[in-house]
Amino acid sequence: MEGTPVTVTSVSEVGPGTVALELETPADFDAQPGQFVLLRATPDDEEISRHYTLSSPSVEDTFELTVGIDPDGDLSPWLADLEGGETVAIEGPFGRSTYDGDDDVVAVAGGPGVGAAVAIAEAAQEAGNDAVVIYQDDEPAHEARLEALEDAGATVTVLEADADAKLADAVATHREDGQVYVFGFDDFVTFVADTIERDGGDPDEALIENFG
Repeated sequence: MEGTPVTVTSVSEVGPGTVALELETPADFDAQPGQFVLLRATPDDEEISRHYTLSSPSVEDTFELTVGIDPDGDLSPWLADLEGGETVAIEGPFGRSTYDGDDDVVAVAGGPGVGAAVAIAEAAQEAGNDAVVIYQDDEPAHEARLEALEDAGATVTVLEADADAKLADAVATHREDGQVYVFGFDDFVTFVADTIERDGGDPDEALIENFG
């Protein structure tokens, strides 16, 4: 199996159909919130690889990936059933939508993008900066971490999947409150970029990670 072998330390449920996979950090692995890795595993002795964005604010000893479970998928159900101690492989980190601790942040997430958004918001708070999280999903994940962020002073808005008018309003309200990060599938990130432009902003200044 290609890539760097890493040990799975734990798997925990963090929302409906969503788990957090915690992995031991390999030597020389230096990643920032917002980046992603290519994970390789061999369920049923067949190598399968998928990209997952980091959902932990740091990678000092371990790091976390948030995995949405597709019941018909060939990898995510297998990952969700791990108990810890298993080995997978990673490549990376990849991606330029990173947070280095310098700015206030506005993290906008659709669906599985919440992991990266929460990680960036937590890293911002740890650096003494302000954070806004705008999250659209009918079945939210990482609710405990979102509540902790709010308790620590972050502005957190959670919206249902069909609440596009409220999403546009939240983006327009907060787009100048910090560096904007956007994580999600194509329709979502395109909607957010168009909203920024309609509101008089420059979507090219936002750091956007399109999940395809």
